[in-house]
Amino acid sequence: MYKEQYPSKLLEEAVDAIGSLPGVGRKSALRLALHLLRQPAENVHHFTDSIAALRDNVKYCKVCRMICDDDSCAICADRSRDHRTICVVENVRDVMSIEATGQYRGTYHVLGGIISPINGVGPSDLTIGDLVQRLKSMEITAEAPVEVILALSGDVEGETTSFYIYRQISPLGVKVSSLARGLGFGDNLEYADSLTLGRSIVNRQPFKA
Repeated sequence: MYKEQYPSKLLEEAVDAIGSLPGVGRKSALRLALHLLRQPAENVHHFTDSIAALRDNVKYCKVCRMICDDDSCAICADRSRDHRTICVVENVRDVMSIEATGQYRGTYHVLGGIISPINGVGPSDLTIGDLVQRLKSMEITAEAPVEVILALSGDVEGETTSFYIYRQISPLGVKVSSLARGLGFGDNLEYADSLTLGRSIVNRQPFKA
């Protein structure tokens, strides 16, 4: 089998590193490595320093587990948001997608994934326990209700995760809702257009177990 030969071991190692990124093949990795090689040294150093700083210094919000620069994210720190409405999402990208709609003014809870036995991901690998504790710390009454919106993907794993969370939090007296089915079965939030996603949030409906 043909193996591409590199004129430099350093180039080969750079291609290997870049090619380890999701969706980047070796040809694309080689093209990117050669592009970086043609850039001024300060540009490349800024690029690598930014990646290193992201990995080493980024924090996770102590309330919702969103990535941030401080202990609390800007959304949780914003007193104008509705802190008694919590939108549960799979990852950071979903928060960004929902925020881009401009239709939601509540807060979030980032799970860090979804339950996927085939991939070895169980409930204990996610922040579901943190969500339960977060809700238990809130005063929930008929006069001061709390709504949890399950905004997970519509595939089997997303539905399984939603059902599991529902079973965990429904005894706490919270209102549990889900996105309106403007999103098709199996759709991921990050790929939905802003209009469809915004309408799905506004027209959310009670979660049906």
